[in-house]
Amino acid sequence: MQRIDKTDQLHATEQKLHALLQSGLAGDARAYHDFLQVLSAHLRAFLRRRLSRWPDEVEDLLQEALLAVHNQRHTYDADAPLTAWVHAIAKYKLIDWLRRREGREMLNDPLTDATDQAELFSSADADAAEARRDLDQLLAQLPEQQRVTIVHTKLEGLSVRETAGLTGMSEAAVKVAVHRGLKSLAARMGSAK
Repeated sequence: MQRIDKTDQLHATEQKLHALLQSGLAGDARAYHDFLQVLSAHLRAFLRRRLSRWPDEVEDLLQEALLAVHNQRHTYDADAPLTAWVHAIAKYKLIDWLRRREGREMLNDPLTDATDQAELFSSADADAAEARRDLDQLLAQLPEQQRVTIVHTKLEGLSVRETAGLTGMSEAAVKVAVHRGLKSLAARMGSAK
């Protein structure tokens, strides 16, 4: 029952944001203002879940994400799910913030002995960052629907139903897009060897 309510709520948010953005892009300043207000509340919740360890950073990151959405609004495809597009922008802002934070923290670690240096320069961190870059590059090669559904279901851990609610696709279409996307990724990785 709760999952259905959440899916209905996500779908309603998607429709409301889409309608407000379309009106705003058509020149309705009030609708665009309302779009930014509704989007702020939506993204604030999205970022709070991901920044629970750093609650003071949510508002700054929210402003960065809103500015990026505003600056890139001309790139939005009206036939694509708006929340997926917005979440992708917010995620990239979050990743950038985490990278900056990690860089600052590395500068503040004391190097007292060789053991500390070995830990600081461990290859695990570099491997993880490299793997994330590789994954981002692979996903960028997929069609939008496949990429978005894989990100939601496989990386964010959303259910097929939740992903369908966010993207406006049917559950069957989400399953097909994920399957085809993963198959395409496997083929690309196999040919790269």
